[in-house]
Amino acid sequence: MGWRGMLGFEYGIVQAPLGPDISGPELVAAVANAGGLGLLRAPDWEAPDYLRDLIRKTRSLTERPFGVGVVLAFPHNENIKTILSEKVAVLQVSWGEYSEELVLEAHSAGVKVVPQVGSFDEARKAINAGVDAIIVQGREAGGHVIGQDGLISLLPMVVDLIGDRDIPIIAAGGIVDARGYVAALSLGAQGICLGTRFVASEESYAHPEYKRKLVEMDKTEYTDVFGRARWPGAPHRVLQTPFFSNWKNIPAHENEVNQPIIGRSTIHGIEKKIHRLAGTVPNVTTTGDIDSMVMFAGEGVGLIREILPAGEVVKQLVEGAQLLVHTKFSGL
Repeated sequence: MGWRGMLGFEYGIVQAPLGPDISGPELVAAVANAGGLGLLRAPDWEAPDYLRDLIRKTRSLTERPFGVGVVLAFPHNENIKTILSEKVAVLQVSWGEYSEELVLEAHSAGVKVVPQVGSFDEARKAINAGVDAIIVQGREAGGHVIGQDGLISLLPMVVDLIGDRDIPIIAAGGIVDARGYVAALSLGAQGICLGTRFVASEESYAHPEYKRKLVEMDKTEYTDVFGRARWPGAPHRVLQTPFFSNWKNIPAHENEVNQPIIGRSTIHGIEKKIHRLAGTVPNVTTTGDIDSMVMFAGEGVGLIREILPAGEVVKQLVEGAQLLVHTKFSGL
């Protein structure tokens, strides 16, 4: 089944690269030590030396392989060079074009390439580029959502497209527990990628208030109101906080640029001002009006009832899925 053997990792569980810096070395190492694939998030600007230090800090916390996620919509060439020179196990890419030449270069460095796609056409391009696995993201996902299709329809379409090729498919979007894991396996996935569930973990770099809201709230909404100027054309799924409910119908021309500063964060070592309507979630360094900041979350957030160590999240997913298959489906 999908809980063993994917890409050489012990379990088919991937911790998404949580931006801007929520999946730091502590979280990634904890997931890796539990047998999953943890993904750092590269800065959204060129910072090769900083990224190298981030990779090496992670290596000081785990002897197991891990990866780095890169958003191709932002400057990234030097960051990718660092990832390849450091021979990180996995380069995960999203939101942009990548070439067959990049995939070959990564393979020459011993690095696997795993894109995230949100459509059938993107999956076809990924296959043609020679990638090692594909993350299929459904519209249920939290954070920035790259496609319009729901996971339950898109995933089996991509499975059929892959056919008998040796390209593992990883399901993403609204999955937080063993039931979602088994459902993804039944649709043909070999693994799952979780974001929101790992934001709500002890090791994540998210602000405590953000984590608390992930446990207490259960409604999300697909929108484009946050970060319109910095990342145009990038819709996202967020918690329906009171602030969001009051601001979700702002005119399309409004964005964060002309809004007041409501807080500050240190992100990847750089102090940043946070304007109202910015697309920056609060991390542990954030000060200011936390309740008025964006809080990304997937549709499965209502199933998150406590903050757990990341290793325990992996353990519960694997053991829960095995038990569910054994008790519910073994006699079919």
